[in-house]
Amino acid sequence: MKKIKILLLVVIVLLTSCDVMKNLNGLANFARCDFRLNTIDNIKLAGVNIQKVNNLSQLSIIDIANITASLANNTLPLEFTLNIDVRNPNNQQAIMNGMAWILLIDNIEMTRGQMNQRIVVMPNNQVATMPVQMLVDLKKVLTGKSLDAVKNFGFNLAGAGNRPSRVTLRVKPTIVINGFAIQYPDYITVNNDFGGK
Repeated sequence: MKKIKILLLVVIVLLTSCDVMKNLNGLANFARCDFRLNTIDNIKLAGVNIQKVNNLSQLSIIDIANITASLANNTLPLEFTLNIDVRNPNNQQAIMNGMAWILLIDNIEMTRGQMNQRIVVMPNNQVATMPVQMLVDLKKVLTGKSLDAVKNFGFNLAGAGNRPSRVTLRVKPTIVINGFAIQYPDYITVNNDFGGK
């Protein structure tokens, strides 16, 4: 009976070790993936959808009133979904259970946060898209800038402004193994240019 218990214990340890190694390899593969910013969707400035606004004259009086009211309350929330393409060049799955992220726009740190979503990218150059929800208070981040500069910043991001906004996302993926979160040691930089003509 004692031999059966020892054998059972050895089998459990081996199975657990295999699962741990698979998850650690999945995290390492994730860090070796290619990342690119695909699109920015659902862009709202002070609750006003500016996704398809090409110039300020396309805003309604109500839209302008909402943005102005937000500014009068000393806030200008910009919310959007940042869609990141992840291509896995490895010959095994790339896996993560979440990630810490830092968002920079035009080299200004806008916000940071945590995404708690399992992402699996299949091997051999398969691509998966990670949608990351962002919320930034432009008024707080751009303190000291003129009112027009703050407002134009949001429109530049949507492509309605007169100069491009450089969006950079730094991500640090995490894998959960036996209830413990193991974070990749370094940030991975993802960037692309959006907006402007």
